Amino acid sequence: MTDDILIRIAGRAGRITLNRPKALNALTYDMANAIEAALDDWAGNDSVALVVIDAAGDRAFCSGGDIEELYNRGRAGDFDYGRTFWRDEYRLNLKMAEYPKPIVTLMQGYVMGGGVGVGCHASHRVVGDSSQIAMPECGIGLVPDVGGSLMLARAPGRLGEYLGLTAARMGAGDAIRAGFADHYLPEGEWPALTAEMERTGDIAAVERAAVTAPAAALAEHQEVIDRLFTSGDLPSIAVSSDAEWDEFAKGVRKALLRNSPLAMACTLRMLANLRKEAGGMREALSQEYRYVYRAMEHGDFLEGIRAQIIDRDRNPRWKHALTSVPDADVARMLAPLGDDELTF
Repeated sequence: MTDDILIRIAGRAGRITLNRPKALNALTYDMANAIEAALDDWAGNDSVALVVIDAAGDRAFCSGGDIEELYNRGRAGDFDYGRTFWRDEYRLNLKMAEYPKPIVTLMQGYVMGGGVGVGCHASHRVVGDSSQIAMPECGIGLVPDVGGSLMLARAPGRLGEYLGLTAARMGAGDAIRAGFADHYLPEGEWPALTAEMERTGDIAAVERAAVTAPAAALAEHQEVIDRLFTSGDLPSIAVSSDAEWDEFAKGVRKALLRNSPLAMACTLRMLANLRKEAGGMREALSQEYRYVYRAMEHGDFLEGIRAQIIDRDRNPRWKHALTSVPDADVARMLAPLGDDELTF
């Protein structure tokens, strides 16, 4: 068992603690596999009434997947490593969403990318004052994945498009309103809640402990968000955000100029598909996998990682301009994979 993750049974609770605080609890391949193995073990264990997942440190529940190895392998021409990582990670995401026992996640600090996959498909998702939840994948040439596209598609109005394309962070109130969390509880009270769940195995303890969440700050911008993103077309969104004069719209424009146009255009198509087909978790993950399967070889992923993580020059050379992403390129990135299609 790696020290990066602590897995044990405490009383009536299966306990999983992400334990890489210096790395903001970034999720490694081994950590994801360990979580899945524990869930498999506990599913048929009558002594385990519920599962509690938390993380060490104050800064992050999980800041995302550990992508440096993905980058190094991809630069060397090894695309299969990333495909395997994503395939197995997505299997874990589905398992959490369909798990037969309650799962409680306590999500402090940064909850981003792969952290959303571990934290936001649980049955009881708790946030506190430090929680900052986001899907920042378009900034590195990916699309919102780990099942996050489904939550974006189900968010109020066009909030999902806004969150997916701009990588905006949600505090507790916004996370609950957008469907990424369920309950708010000040973080100082989390140890007592955890102790009660360990002692009793009573999932109702979460709702008894929860208190009224802070206001959802993005709610006051919902009208502008809907107006900017209603077209579902990236060039139109770019033009609309440029034409608006308020500071919020200017922030949208700045984010659009920063992120991968191909990834943003594919994100818009993915959310539209999920709404049109009333797709669920399996459809969302399958669609996401089609993109990430091709992301290293045909997309902007390696360049995005280079610019944001490796060289840190914050000057990515994307394959497309903001107003010129051909529909054919979007269709190719999201086309079925034949024998390589994601299976569960």
